[in-house]
Amino acid sequence: MREGLEHPGLISLAAGFTDNPTLPVTETRTIIESLLKGKSSSSSLQYGTTYGDDPLRKLTAQRLTQMDKCSKQSKDYHPDRFLITHGSQQLLYILNEVLFDPGDIVLIEDPSYFVYLGIMQSHGVRGKGIQMEPDGLDLLSLETTLNTLKKSGELARLKALYLVSYHSNPTGVTTCAAKKEAALKILKSYEKAAGHPIYLIEDAAYRELSFIGKDTPSALSFNNASDRVIYTSTYSKPFATGIRVGYGLLPEPVLTAATRVKGNHDFGTANFLQQILSKAISGGKYKEHIQKLRKRYASKARAMTRACEKHFPEKVKWENPEGGLYLWVNLPKKIKTGLKSKLFKQALKQQVLYVPGNLCYCDDDTRPKPNHQMRLSFGSASVKDIEEGITRLGRAIKRVM
Repeated sequence: MREGLEHPGLISLAAGFTDNPTLPVTETRTIIESLLKGKSSSSSLQYGTTYGDDPLRKLTAQRLTQMDKCSKQSKDYHPDRFLITHGSQQLLYILNEVLFDPGDIVLIEDPSYFVYLGIMQSHGVRGKGIQMEPDGLDLLSLETTLNTLKKSGELARLKALYLVSYHSNPTGVTTCAAKKEAALKILKSYEKAAGHPIYLIEDAAYRELSFIGKDTPSALSFNNASDRVIYTSTYSKPFATGIRVGYGLLPEPVLTAATRVKGNHDFGTANFLQQILSKAISGGKYKEHIQKLRKRYASKARAMTRACEKHFPEKVKWENPEGGLYLWVNLPKKIKTGLKSKLFKQALKQQVLYVPGNLCYCDDDTRPKPNHQMRLSFGSASVKDIEEGITRLGRAIKRVM
C-alpha cells in the first residue's frame, strides 16, 4: 500500500483498495445532511453502544436473512446476536483474543487471507493448511488433518476452522454450500475427542461483490449450525472503505466475551458511521450502489483477464473471477514470485507491484510454502492502469522466464 501511495509512477495491482470513482460521494453527502437536520440531529454525534446501533443490527439481520433465504422468524438471525465492529478486521482480532491461547491451532485455507495470518501469529496461534479445490475446501484434506491431530494428541489445541467463503482473498474461490455443511458435520464429529466446541469462522467479506452466478447460502442456514458458526462480514467494501463498519453474528458464549473485549477497545463502533449506513440501507441507496459496483468490478475483471491472455506466456494460468477483487495467478513452479525473487525485483523495475503468493500461506511444517504464485487486484486501478500494469508484468515474467 505504501509503495503505491509514495510512487505515483508505479501501478499497484497489489493493494486491496476499492474503486475510487464509484465511491458514493453524492449519496453520502445527502445522508449526512439529512442526519444533521431536525431535533434528533445531535444523537448521531453522540456515543453509541458497545454492541452497535439497534436499527443497523435489525437491518443487518434482515439483509442476512434475505440473502440466506431463511424464515423471517428464525431466532438464529435475531438482531441481538449481532455485534457491530470497526470493520470486519476488528472482529477477527477480537475473536482471536477470546477464542485462542498461544499454541492453539486453527485450520485455515491453503492459501488464505494473509492479514488474518498476521493476526494469528500475533497471538501465537498455529495454522494448519487445508487444501482447496475449485468449489472450495477439500473435505478429504480436512478429515486427514483432523485425524492426524487426533493421533498426535494435538486435537485438544484445535479451536476453529477459518474460511473466506465467498470469492476468497486471495484465490477468488467460493466454497459451495454442500462443502460448508459437510465441513460442519466433520468438525462436530471430532468435538468429543477435542473436549470442547470447534467453531467454523465464516469470513464473508466479499459476498456482496459477486458479479457472476447465484449467491450461496452461508453456513448459518444449515440445521443446528447456529451454535458453531461465527459469521463475519463488512459494509466497508460494498459501500465505502472509509466507513469502517463490519459486523458479526456470534453464538454464546462467544458473543458476550467479544462484546466485553470490544468495550475495552473502544466503547463501541463510531455511532455517526453507523447512522450513515442505517440511512443508506433503509433508504435504498446501499442496494443501488452495490448493483453499480458489481457492474464496475465485472468490467474491470474482464479487462484484467483479457490483458493477461494477451501479455502473459502460455504457461501462466489463472481462473476468471466471478466476484471479489482478485485474480490468483499460477506460474511454472521454477519461477519464484517472493519478495526476494528475480521476478519481484524485475516487476519493480517495470514499475508494477503484485502480492507474492507465498505470503498467503500459513506456517505449516507439514508442507513447504508454494513460491510460484501471485495475487493481483483489479479493485482500485483504473481500466487503463490495469491494462498497462499487466503489460508491464507480462514483460517482467517473460524476461525472467
